[in-house]
Amino acid sequence: MWVVTPVNPPPLDRTWPPTLADAWPRPASALPERVRTRVLRLVYGDPRAAASLAARLTERQAAGLDPLPVEPADLAPELLRARRRALRALPDDTRLLLLLAAADQYPVATHAFLRAVAATRLDTRCLESAETAGLAHAAAGGVRFADPWTRIAAYESAGPADRRDVHRLLARVLHGSGETARRSWHRGAGALGPSGRLAAELTAAADRARDAGDPALSGALTGRAAALSPDPRHRSGLLARAAVDAWDAGDGDRARVLAARTHGEALHGVLALRTGHAGEAFDALTAGATQTAAGGRPSARSEEHAGHLLARATEAAVYTGDLSRCREAVRLAGRLGIDPPGVLGGLAAAVEGRYADARELLGATAGRCGPGGDPTLLLHAGIAALLLGDHPRAATATHRSAAAARARGLVPPVSQAAEFRAYADFWTGRPRAAEAAALDALRQAQATGQDSGACHLQAALAMFAALAGDTDLCRERAAAARGYALAHGLGLPAALAQWALAFLDLGHGRHDAAAARLRALAGAGPGHGHRAIRHLAIPHYVEAAVHTGDTRVARAAHAAYDRWAHAVRSPDELALSARCRALLTPGADTVEHYRIALDLHAQGTRAVERARTELLFGGALRRLRRRTEAREQLHSALEAFESFGAPHCADRARAELRALGAPATTGRPPESPRASLTAQQLRVALMAAEGATNREIAVRLALSPRTIDHHLRGVFNRLGIRSRIELVRLLAEGGD
Repeated sequence: MWVVTPVNPPPLDRTWPPTLADAWPRPASALPERVRTRVLRLVYGDPRAAASLAARLTERQAAGLDPLPVEPADLAPELLRARRRALRALPDDTRLLLLLAAADQYPVATHAFLRAVAATRLDTRCLESAETAGLAHAAAGGVRFADPWTRIAAYESAGPADRRDVHRLLARVLHGSGETARRSWHRGAGALGPSGRLAAELTAAADRARDAGDPALSGALTGRAAALSPDPRHRSGLLARAAVDAWDAGDGDRARVLAARTHGEALHGVLALRTGHAGEAFDALTAGATQTAAGGRPSARSEEHAGHLLARATEAAVYTGDLSRCREAVRLAGRLGIDPPGVLGGLAAAVEGRYADARELLGATAGRCGPGGDPTLLLHAGIAALLLGDHPRAATATHRSAAAARARGLVPPVSQAAEFRAYADFWTGRPRAAEAAALDALRQAQATGQDSGACHLQAALAMFAALAGDTDLCRERAAAARGYALAHGLGLPAALAQWALAFLDLGHGRHDAAAARLRALAGAGPGHGHRAIRHLAIPHYVEAAVHTGDTRVARAAHAAYDRWAHAVRSPDELALSARCRALLTPGADTVEHYRIALDLHAQGTRAVERARTELLFGGALRRLRRRTEAREQLHSALEAFESFGAPHCADRARAELRALGAPATTGRPPESPRASLTAQQLRVALMAAEGATNREIAVRLALSPRTIDHHLRGVFNRLGIRSRIELVRLLAEGGD
């Protein structure tokens, strides 16, 4: 498993294209965004290699259905052939030094080159010919190759005997106390054939590396142990372990390639949870839990592993929206003699309508969010807090989940935690910072093959675009999320994307469209909808339905929501229930319900909903001719919407103020140009101001040129400019 840090290689010959756009032809730009991102990561960010690889993908690989190639010879054969030709022109002594340096760096970095040179008294002046050829040069720590392809070619163009010799040499000089694992790696790489003794040594070293939080190293060691193991059954188990290590290290394609060579429900369930069909993931994970518990005599370790698999099965139920499956998982936990892990028990109680029990169980889970815990259980604490409407605790739990994952060297849980943190950040009034974090998490999820997580993040970004009033971007993000979600049984992102579109319609005053979307959302079953999003949407459905005159259905929806709000005792949920009651109450009696709602909002954290309540209350007061009170509410709403970056909602507050004959301003100083842009718009604007073309920006962000065109139009419209020259000036004035 080699390092995949993106590198932009320098030109080595006249075939190097003058711009990035020339290296990203139409077949590659037509790939889905998630596949383009993985292609760029696999080829170290080299656009030439990306174009070559994209042209050779199968239809299923290009659609993201099958894993991408992972072996260097399959990634960039043309580039490797060119490097081999250049290397063959060098003297034998130079090629030997380059082979030694490559073996020291790839695929496991061991930093033993200089010691090996000293031990064998090799003459490093031989590197001068490599430097003259532009292939490599001497550096402080040994040898620096011109690009990853040269390093790979230097290793793979040597004969097997020469490779074994340099690995044995490196193993001999690695005798430090902290170098045991890397010494074992080179001993295994220098082996002539299968060896049970070496396989055992590598397996033990892999276990230590895994415990130390280095899954990339443990995966390389385990993979080598599998290659050396003379026992086919043992080899299969090692390959499964190497697949898990690859997944934990963020190498999703390698994990899927290795998993295809193994048997085991648990492994395939973990991968399906993030890359495949969520319903199939649930079935595989529960089957894996059963196999784990039945695999031998009960032990604390087997119970812990079975509990972990049931926790992941719960996540699969959450993603599908088929929460009734939680009851099935609870029954399985009972048969296996283990406590329902994480959020499982609370969800099952909620599905059965035992709201008081659900509150107690979810509250207990949400309370287990101390630092340093298990990333999966911390994520469950965050989900439980979200269901209870406790957004500060949800933010804390998901933040700690990501921190715990980083401490253990686990890559996938970091972006998964960001998926659920986005909800808390959205409602608590930090949409710009939250959007930037979600964009970073989206890139990470796409690069590491977590397509289901990327789908959820796309839906979250549609939510942020809805708040910002960006109709085109919201629809684009929602369409991308729903297209993938509906094909993979992901009811949560499908429902969230639908809700984002309804929220956008509501913010623009399109009540009929919003009501239609929300009605469809309320009736959508598992794989298409989600109970949690249905609860989220009911207050907005009541608002839309009241404007369209459909109060009968709205009252029934509110009654169900009110029961849940009183069960969970969340101030924000109770505030929204009071707002619904205000909307459904005609005349002056509505005022008291709005005041109750605002009093409850003051105890809660949903800043966005508080501003919406103020806007609705201000409009009701204006119609009741209570002008002074109306101005107070509308000015407060206007200031909040401006701080959130929600111009269309701010425009509605201004329209209400103008109808009162009141000043439609807050007195706040105008925003800087940078502060007025969304996170994605700012990234694109800065690149455009640096002189990058739209196609170059598209390559760097792994987006389509059409998407970049849209973002730049949004930038120009928001800043009120018409040219890139004006953009450069405004961004320069705006500072860093």
